[in-house]
Amino acid sequence: MQAYLSPEKLAGIFLSALLLGGCATTAPPSGDYRATMPSAYHSEAQENGSIYHAARDIRLFEDVKARHVGDVITVILSESTSASKSAKTTADKNQDTSIAAPTILGATPTFNLPGALPLSSNRNNTLESGLSASRAFYGEADSSQSNSLSGAITVTIADVLPNGNLVVRGEKWLTLNQGEEYIRISGIVRPQDINPNNTILSTQIGDARIAYSGKGFMHDSNSMGWLARFFNSPIWPF
Repeated sequence: MQAYLSPEKLAGIFLSALLLGGCATTAPPSGDYRATMPSAYHSEAQENGSIYHAARDIRLFEDVKARHVGDVITVILSESTSASKSAKTTADKNQDTSIAAPTILGATPTFNLPGALPLSSNRNNTLESGLSASRAFYGEADSSQSNSLSGAITVTIADVLPNGNLVVRGEKWLTLNQGEEYIRISGIVRPQDINPNNTILSTQIGDARIAYSGKGFMHDSNSMGWLARFFNSPIWPF
């Protein structure tokens, strides 16, 4: 039993594949990048008659580096990547084989081809044979890419791991003219890598996720349309 698809169903399947291929684009990284707030602080009851008490947290010999959930760290963006790759392949093969006519008792044997050839034509043929072949292949590929990102973004500590490392994340939104741009970053920071001015380089963040993109018609004007994305997606068979 063979299933029959009507033209309407075929058109629906093709349209669905078209829409799926058009939607196959790189989406911005998902997740919550909002600032992490510290837990509520409950002050203890003050006890009169004492110079120092638990309600006053005063550290005289301690730096101001961020170390608690909710503290802020300034990340200095210093990203620069460059990659290039080139490949070239050439293959060539030539073959030429020739067998001369043998000489038997001082004479070269000949034979007459059967068929309705004109009597005036030369019907004497020798036993010479020849074979020649030539094959060639050429392929070349070249790829290069360069990226650079600089600036600064202040993030908050979202969690403190058991080994003392800090999980940080944050985002910055900028509204410029008719569009919006944002920077998002998350990763793991060692407290030893934090500078005395409470800053850290983005290259010192482990498992870093950095996203720089935007919204609005300025960003959309630089994006490929959904139909063009379909024809450039792996779904398109041609």
